[in-house]
Amino acid sequence: MQLKPVSLTTRDDNFEARLTELTAWESVSDLSRQTRVSEIIQAVRSEGDEALVRLTRELDHNPVNSASDLVLDTSDLEAAFHGLSDDLKAALTTARDRVWAFHEAQKESSWRLPDQGDGVILGQEVRPMSRVGLYVPGGKATYPSSVLMNAIPAKVAGVPLVQMVVPAPQGELNPVVLAAAYLAKVDRVVTVGGAQAVAALAYGTESVLPVDKIVGPGNAWVATAKRQVFGKVGIDMIAGPSEILVYVEPPMNPDWVAMDLFSQAEHDEDAQPILVHCDSAFAAAVLDSMNRLLPTLERASIIEQSINNRCVFIEASDRSDALAVINRVAPEHLELCVDDPESMLPEIQHAGAIFMGRHTPEALGDYCAGPNHVLPTSGTARFASPLGVYDFIKRSSVIHCSADGSKTIAGVASTLAHSEGLTAHARSAEYRRDA
Repeated sequence: MQLKPVSLTTRDDNFEARLTELTAWESVSDLSRQTRVSEIIQAVRSEGDEALVRLTRELDHNPVNSASDLVLDTSDLEAAFHGLSDDLKAALTTARDRVWAFHEAQKESSWRLPDQGDGVILGQEVRPMSRVGLYVPGGKATYPSSVLMNAIPAKVAGVPLVQMVVPAPQGELNPVVLAAAYLAKVDRVVTVGGAQAVAALAYGTESVLPVDKIVGPGNAWVATAKRQVFGKVGIDMIAGPSEILVYVEPPMNPDWVAMDLFSQAEHDEDAQPILVHCDSAFAAAVLDSMNRLLPTLERASIIEQSINNRCVFIEASDRSDALAVINRVAPEHLELCVDDPESMLPEIQHAGAIFMGRHTPEALGDYCAGPNHVLPTSGTARFASPLGVYDFIKRSSVIHCSADGSKTIAGVASTLAHSEGLTAHARSAEYRRDA
């Protein structure tokens, strides 16, 4: 197998057009999938558990007899954790502790502005959502780390009930996923997947509690269902394939860079690794490392397709030119493999997570560094942020007027209301002003 990433330079006449073409990703589902998902959602809404059991048998090939077979007891989660090897228990616990500590720093508090002497007190009340649903994949790959990353910020926010859904193909469940749910203090686990699980979380059934928001990764069927139930419930995002942009200034071991690019490519065939550099000889060394190291990896076939379909090597003229490329791509993961990453940070406008220096591979962020690994993809870092505690809270504005305070600002409200032709608004304010 021979890897052939696309090579560009920022000096190419068609660079912008080619970069747009190579980084484009269309996440909209095709019409036939949308129609089938709509049918599944309607079946769950109208038939409840009966539809869940039928669809679980049909689509997950999980031979359940009744809805009660779908719900796990919390003792099952604890047993799964204690059944792991000591090394794996320690690793999961360390990751949980680091992720928990990071998200504790994100907590927000309610506040009040002091009375400015006008009899008006303003403020904000911060409250957690009541129920959150966490979708966990159970197909091509399972990710215990995603359980930690999605559940922990919700629990830190104070969400009283986190309900996890996870498919069990052929009735099989990954014990590490269940162990992660135990450590992250997930409250309920239901072994159902696909669009039917999303529908159950959004609308509820006899066995699945309806939630306020659905988070967590999934395949195209899950993403399509999340899009369709949005509005009834909140969702985290419609994520595209994973991506990484590595910017390197030599000297650096090309094997390290090759493996960092592979770390995203092995997620799936559509993942996108991008190398930005100013040294064509170093880029050639990285490609040599990639071709030499690829056969040593378990997911070599997936990596090969990712590299040959979506990998891009971009040669920039200098660091300033490279920064322009970084901000243009707005990558999900950005590695700054340089000696002085702090000096670059003020110029980075768009990135989901920034990995600083030569000794900070993206893989550490995926598992245990602390910040969340649920990140905006496909250029959406231009307007979106990593998943965090703030995604599981609501803010309510608070306005408290004394009798004098109401008189102070009612005239302003009255004048503006009359200008909009809203007489009842104006009179409502005037009654207080004139009392």
